[in-house]
Amino acid sequence: MVRRKGDQVVTVRPDETVERLLQLLDEHRIGAVVVSTDETAVDGIVSERDIVRHLHSKGAAVLALPISAIMTAEVTTCDPEVAIEDLARTMTDLRIRHVPVVVEGRLQAIVSIGDIVKHRIDELQTERDQLVGYIQQ
Repeated sequence: MVRRKGDQVVTVRPDETVERLLQLLDEHRIGAVVVSTDETAVDGIVSERDIVRHLHSKGAAVLALPISAIMTAEVTTCDPEVAIEDLARTMTDLRIRHVPVVVEGRLQAIVSIGDIVKHRIDELQTERDQLVGYIQQ
């Protein structure tokens, strides 16, 4: 899946503001950003959910906070060889929507729950096409 999706990952520094984070999310039409001081290490992850939670408790002042104040520092990651079924189970069990792909400590990609769903739909369509082809022979 990672090979098909590509290795474009949007990162943000932990000292950037939440307002800047909102700009990145909108600009790239994504739901989460990997927090990294050097664009290769995974120092954290921050999502739309994190913003909403902190907006509720801190109000509009959250926009001026550094991303490090709202990010999740303990990030679940995977390697590119993980089975899609295993990754889907992990994401479901942990109730997370984004998992960075890391190789030898370096950020390579990010997989979203939407990527998992798209992959599964593609698999089902392929299976359907094969069954229809078999039946029509």
